[in-house]
Amino acid sequence: MNIKVIRGDITAQKVDAIIVNLFEGVQQPGGGTGAVDQALGGGISQLIASGEIKGKINEVTIVHTLGRIPSPRVAVAGLGKQTEFTPDRARQVAAVAARAVRKAGAKTAATITHGAGIAGMEPEAAAQALAEGTILGLYRFRKYLTKKENDNDIEEFSVVERDEEKASAIERGVNAGHIMADSANVARDLVNEPSNYMTPTRLAEVAVDIAGCWLLEVQVMEREEMEKLGMGGILAVAKGSAEPPKFIVMSYKGDPSSVKTLGLVGKGLTFDSGGISIKPSEHMEEMKGDMAGAASVIAAMNAIAQLRLKVNVTALVGATENMPSGTAQKPGDILKTMSGKTVEVVNTDAEGRLTLADVLTYARKLGLSPVIDVATLTGACHIALGDVCTGAFGNNQDIMNKLIEAGEQAGECVWQMPMMEEYKQQNKSDIADIKNSGGRYGGAITAAQFLAEFVEDTPWVHLDIAGTFMRDKERGYLVKGATGVPVRTLVNAARGLAAS
Repeated sequence: MNIKVIRGDITAQKVDAIIVNLFEGVQQPGGGTGAVDQALGGGISQLIASGEIKGKINEVTIVHTLGRIPSPRVAVAGLGKQTEFTPDRARQVAAVAARAVRKAGAKTAATITHGAGIAGMEPEAAAQALAEGTILGLYRFRKYLTKKENDNDIEEFSVVERDEEKASAIERGVNAGHIMADSANVARDLVNEPSNYMTPTRLAEVAVDIAGCWLLEVQVMEREEMEKLGMGGILAVAKGSAEPPKFIVMSYKGDPSSVKTLGLVGKGLTFDSGGISIKPSEHMEEMKGDMAGAASVIAAMNAIAQLRLKVNVTALVGATENMPSGTAQKPGDILKTMSGKTVEVVNTDAEGRLTLADVLTYARKLGLSPVIDVATLTGACHIALGDVCTGAFGNNQDIMNKLIEAGEQAGECVWQMPMMEEYKQQNKSDIADIKNSGGRYGGAITAAQFLAEFVEDTPWVHLDIAGTFMRDKERGYLVKGATGVPVRTLVNAARGLAAS
């Protein structure tokens, strides 16, 4: 769906539905909402007076116009309290309002921006939030449905602005929001794909396709090349699967004058059965999404290239499956990673960190700095933070602060977790340099400490998205299924580095 910006009057739009808004407590609407109210003979004001429209956050009321204006229906979206309004609330409102008019049968719709000028939010930022919320909120994964009854889609969507001075800023915001949301939806599509289709080979093909669209450099290494590099971690994980592993390298050169390159590292387990330490069968189908970290960094490259950010970025993905078979690695095995460090495998379900160990070592070999890795790494992080915040672990507070700020801008909560030296003790092995699991307690932290062994002194942040990569129910612009978190955070982080 394309979003276009129109200069004109919202009341004059010949579409199936128009969307206006209202803050909680407002009795007499103004702006675009006031214009629609006046055209409807005070109909919206009457509904406010009767208590049917309250303006509460994410409340949507459909009002039929009965021929008074060209559009047959108006959706009045509640913005909540003005003092509590934020760009993320603008995203939420845009999402729920767009879904409401889609449910009402609209194929064409037009809207005013939500909250421009409120709490210092500029028109461009408001327009970006509107575009992001609308596109993210309308997302559905229906590729494999053979029957699509009552499955209406909005085909045309317009943002209407009558102030000529604001229109250019709104166009810039809509364009940026479009790119950000479309890229998050790329990640959603990859994660929602079943693992019999989204294999390591197919994931590599997607990366190559995206690189081809935006003229990125791309390389896909096969098993033989990984063997030459000594990538004993990812190769050990791959031993149990019939699917060949892939090592994907994507590079964007937005600032040729700089010698610094941001590294984005993604865990790409296209299915994780747990291996010999097999997972319980309940909810195992969700492990098709154990490549959400890889999906995030590939999708972030899609956005970074389109936005033409003045920064150099290289994305690295280790892609494989973790399966039980006669050739699979076993608890008690010792493997040698690319770094030269040996690892005692005490749990084959702690495979993501084995894969990332080699990918992070390769990032260090390339001189990437800083490095941000993204992984559905531990159930422990999901238990600690639920599905609201992504856990963040690192060795550089400045990069950590920038990443947290990037998450705030995106409406994607990033919560810093402790990295005390004492947690390292749990990863000690009697027969190898390190073991791949420190046990149940503090599991997200000990997993991060394991990764830190392979980062060494490179400025680094690890994002554990085990709780935030997928939702089991709809909330605002986060629909059921894959969330696309933290694609927009990564893009914002790259933008912040470009600005500095």
